[in-house]
Amino acid sequence: MKRKMISFLAALLVLTMIILPASAASSRLADEADLLSGTECAAIEKQLDELSAQYGLDVVIVTTDSTDSRTPMEYADDYFDYNNYAPDGVLLLVSMEEGDWWISTTGYGITAFTDAGIEYIGKKIVPYLSDGEYAKAFTVFAELCDQFLSQAKNGDPFDTHNLPKEPFNLFWSGLMAFFAGPAAAFFATGSMKKKLKSVAQKTQANDYVTPGSLQITQSRDFHLYTHLERREKAQSSSGGSSTHTSSSGTTHGGGGGKF
Repeated sequence: MKRKMISFLAALLVLTMIILPASAASSRLADEADLLSGTECAAIEKQLDELSAQYGLDVVIVTTDSTDSRTPMEYADDYFDYNNYAPDGVLLLVSMEEGDWWISTTGYGITAFTDAGIEYIGKKIVPYLSDGEYAKAFTVFAELCDQFLSQAKNGDPFDTHNLPKEPFNLFWSGLMAFFAGPAAAFFATGSMKKKLKSVAQKTQANDYVTPGSLQITQSRDFHLYTHLERREKAQSSSGGSSTHTSSSGTTHGGGGGKF
């Protein structure tokens, strides 16, 4: 009987060890504000899981109807800290309470997502959030995370000096230049031509001087004064990531705004 009890307890312990990590593992997409359809949730969560596995950190998206009297920064930091995510990661919070978005970073995420990088990402996703295109906003966020993490992996994270370049549309730019140049020249020369209608052409330079109108008897140059004005040169941002400490004592970076 005693041997059976020991065997039962051992089996229970093994089962507990198997079940607990699975139940403790948090989803990388927590759509608590119910902004997405089931199909959208599945597609975005798969995208986040693949990114997380590829780069060895957690890429998380959370939506909520309320931050429970906390700031978006505090809510995002706490959510990451208290939901069993990896020590390294990035979390996008979208709060519908007052239209806030916040990106919280920790560990290697602080290195990969600088202040300038977070601001850049925000500019890309805010138009979609404002229009209620949440699935598109989250897809763009995931795609940018892939781009930023890949760049950081190469040893030069996106920052003030090397943010991603906007795509250049050669066709439309060339078409605009082709028509804009001649049009501007036409209007400019046409305007000048109108002003010269009362002027008759003359063949000699002397014809343009009114007789007796100019009499110079003496000429001198005088230097009156010199004025030197000094202005401080604007200093460029040094880049990098600013950090703070969350309620759990963890160091986080981050940034956000309204949509």
